[in-house]
Amino acid sequence: MGGLIFMVNEKMCIGVDTDRKSGHDRIMVRVGKSAYDNLLHKKGCREMDFTGKPMKGFLFVYPDGFDKETDLDFWINKALEFNRDINTSK
Repeated sequence: MGGLIFMVNEKMCIGVDTDRKSGHDRIMVRVGKSAYDNLLHKKGCREMDFTGKPMKGFLFVYPDGFDKETDLDFWINKALEFNRDINTSK
């Protein structure tokens, strides 16, 4: 994959990598399947697709979707929220 991943509670939470086609940096955010469809329509979002098949529950967010500190905070909070939810449901 070639990116930097931040793990929380031993699970992928958020990461940073570079889109090989465009050369743009992007973040990878694990938001879960229930939030996926609503968040996919946010500014800068794309389906996370490494294999030709989108990974439901994971999003790529390009710079126009996290160019402000409040936008980046939003995505970090969404990733942490999902991580917290999956850990309390056990």
